Amino acid sequence: MTALGRFLFRYRNALFPCAFVLVFLPGPRLFTDPMIALAVGAAFALLGQAIRALTIGLKYIIRGGRERRVYASDLVTDGLYAHTRNPMYIGNMLILVGVAIASNSWACLITAVPLFVLVYVCIVATEEEFLRREFGEAFDSYCQKVPRWNLRLDGIARTLKAATFHWRRLLVKEYGTLCGWVGGLSLLGLFRLAQDAALTAHHGRMQVFLAVTLALAAALWTAAWWAKKTHVIVAD
Repeated sequence: MTALGRFLFRYRNALFPCAFVLVFLPGPRLFTDPMIALAVGAAFALLGQAIRALTIGLKYIIRGGRERRVYASDLVTDGLYAHTRNPMYIGNMLILVGVAIASNSWACLITAVPLFVLVYVCIVATEEEFLRREFGEAFDSYCQKVPRWNLRLDGIARTLKAATFHWRRLLVKEYGTLCGWVGGLSLLGLFRLAQDAALTAHHGRMQVFLAVTLALAAALWTAAWWAKKTHVIVAD
């Protein structure tokens, strides 16, 4: 499993584009109205985005790796990492579930979710192998106190109150993920409407809303990318 995890870790940045490809898998519908599927999916994705935002804003952990291999300079145990060992992956999975639901296809849901659960289980196994080797008893003690996948809510209010939230770091690190799934779901909704004239007539305002949302996502991505490249905004 760890060998597979090392391979998947190297190419993990390509996972979300693969998820969007899966939304076009044909299969029985989840909902009669695809706009309901889109709304429910967006709700799951927003929850996942909120968890990612809190994780990055409170205590960012550098696990980008070195030369596409697992790496960590220290053992981070505060911020959301005091409540779950993998908050970023929990956020990712919720966004993925949201995208799968928004597809309105049972085929996508039952294919994408188990597949990505396997992917993240393998990656986490690889990361934990590295952390245990690097930090030994300190990591074992941390594992005994903090769940791997569950988000423990006990004491989270104290964590949020005591921590400093880094808005600039959040913008610099997270604009791509936010704009990616928001833009992707907007395009998906517009595509579904374009396929069915009756659906478009029933959801005329939704078509306008999705078009505006797509434009705003593109504008935010462009502005954040420019601010990052020109160092107008620097992560603190």
